[in-house]
Amino acid sequence: MKWNLEWLRTYKAIYETGTLSAAAQQLFISQPGVSLHLNSLEAFTGYKLFDRSARKMVPTEKGKILYNYILDPLKKLETGEEHFHKHSQDERATISVGMCFETFQYTLEEHISGLPFNLIIKFGEYPQMQHDLDSGLLDLIITPQKGDQQNLVYRPFSKERIVLIAGSETDTTALERLLQKNEIKAAADILKKQLWYSTAADMEHLKNFWLKHFGEHPDFSPNYIVPNISSIIRCLSEGKGFSIVPDFLCREAIASGKIILVWEGNHPMENILYFGTRKKTMYCDEIDRLEHLLEKRWELVD
Repeated sequence: MKWNLEWLRTYKAIYETGTLSAAAQQLFISQPGVSLHLNSLEAFTGYKLFDRSARKMVPTEKGKILYNYILDPLKKLETGEEHFHKHSQDERATISVGMCFETFQYTLEEHISGLPFNLIIKFGEYPQMQHDLDSGLLDLIITPQKGDQQNLVYRPFSKERIVLIAGSETDTTALERLLQKNEIKAAADILKKQLWYSTAADMEHLKNFWLKHFGEHPDFSPNYIVPNISSIIRCLSEGKGFSIVPDFLCREAIASGKIILVWEGNHPMENILYFGTRKKTMYCDEIDRLEHLLEKRWELVD
């Protein structure tokens, strides 16, 4: 294990500003992110580097030794950074964005080549995205879930409707007749006997849809667990089986007749989608451009 340069940058900022909050403002990351870097550095060195007080972080003797040891090398790195930044004609900001794979594929992928900045896309679970945003590892996330981190702000920009779909070769006649008659229990019994597709990350869609519309937790397991929702749509296209997915991901397949929109529920289940950002960031212009691009793209698929 090696120590991380960002730990040292954070340590230097705490030492020179005297507080975690001031260091966070200087580095444009969250205070929990600063604490995480410091804790990681102390765990790595095996020494307590500051005595914490209500008003100020007071360096210990080991902390003073570490600061003196890293000060000159960090200054040289910062000088070099400024030098090469000034002389680079193609210097571009790098923005890290967290979203689900399908959101990226359907809304952003085709526009990447036209962006005037570098872009790193990270996929994962929404709670982890929120943690990484708060810690400064991400600059923007797209999520249907709001976290409670004080350093983050969420802005709603669209909705997704969770729907029941089937492959075009699936016989849904009896099922749709029951749903039209509002014979929900009988419809659920039929559905439990069918072939089901899901993804490991999106079991929540199936569970929440079933609970809302059938009044119980699903007591069956999907037959096929595939990598992502795009895989589900490809597997179902012109085939047999059912799945629960967000509507915007399957509109093209429905329009082309490859899959069937079976049911939205008597009271459709919708998730609000949010842009999540830190309250303070040095990449306001880049984030504004991404948000505008995504909003325009969502208007086209809505």
